[in-house]
Amino acid sequence: MKQITWGIIGCGDVTEVKSGPAFNKVPNSRLVAVMRRNAAKAEDYARRHQVPNWYADAQQLINDPNVNAIYIATPPLQHEAYTLAALQAGKPVYVEKPMAVSYAAAINMANAVEDSGINLTVAHYRRQWPLFKKIKFLLEEKAIGKVRLVRLIFDKPAQTDVELKVGKAAWRVDAAIAGGGLFYDLAPHQLDILYDLFGPARKITGMATSQDARYNANDLVAGNILFENNIAFSGTWCFTAPLARDTCEIIGSHGNIMFSFFSGQRITLTVNDHATNFDFEPLQHVQQPMIEATVNYFLGQGPNPSTAEEGAEIMRWMEIMDKG
Repeated sequence: MKQITWGIIGCGDVTEVKSGPAFNKVPNSRLVAVMRRNAAKAEDYARRHQVPNWYADAQQLINDPNVNAIYIATPPLQHEAYTLAALQAGKPVYVEKPMAVSYAAAINMANAVEDSGINLTVAHYRRQWPLFKKIKFLLEEKAIGKVRLVRLIFDKPAQTDVELKVGKAAWRVDAAIAGGGLFYDLAPHQLDILYDLFGPARKITGMATSQDARYNANDLVAGNILFENNIAFSGTWCFTAPLARDTCEIIGSHGNIMFSFFSGQRITLTVNDHATNFDFEPLQHVQQPMIEATVNYFLGQGPNPSTAEEGAEIMRWMEIMDKG
């Protein structure tokens, strides 16, 4: 295999800018087919993005001989079935986060990867951002000494009645489709970075509730992690807050690192009361660095940037926090 020729299952909003165009921008990669159950929308996407083939049936795309890798960008409810079908066809998979609707489903996917010997990468794409690579570098260089504690606060105002009538907003707060509402939609980005920075967890605790009863999912989640290296984490997620807040602080023996996951491109390093800012340009296509790393992996030219086992482990963490 000299080039990855992609087929997208679920060419919805997330693929318009965040991911879709990147498949034609990274070396040795080309987008050749897309699928959406709404045939008119699939055809429209293909026309606008100059994709040669489109389908309204996922299995037809999987069976397309011109497609040698599958990107699954549907709501999480379909991730497991489409992954198993692609692996059965012998085609590697790049699957959106969250990996599935449950830890059990994610483990089933990971087992299928192992049994089939076919590659799979989970789209925990922030791992490849320059911002988070810089944080990892600062920690490896012990810029703040020995890490003690990580604190995360994520607040988001409740979605309005008008917003909830829009399909792309409504399914994200439905646990049956999304796995655990907005927590499952957003927390994988944050928890996966923690895993990438600090490694396996020794102990995880959590509690969650529905305070506002607006969604078919919990709207408040609190979680704690004690990592194997004795670093502690505490985080809260509130999805009915009056104001948005997105902060994460890594506290070390000699200083701290402040940043946000979704609302900024700055790292602030503070040591001995002296603050240094590191600013990064927003990416045009936020998944492009991860897609490039995934293409290299599928071509045997690099490591897996986010494994099925790691994706399943993040599902386990979220399930403990969300289910208690």
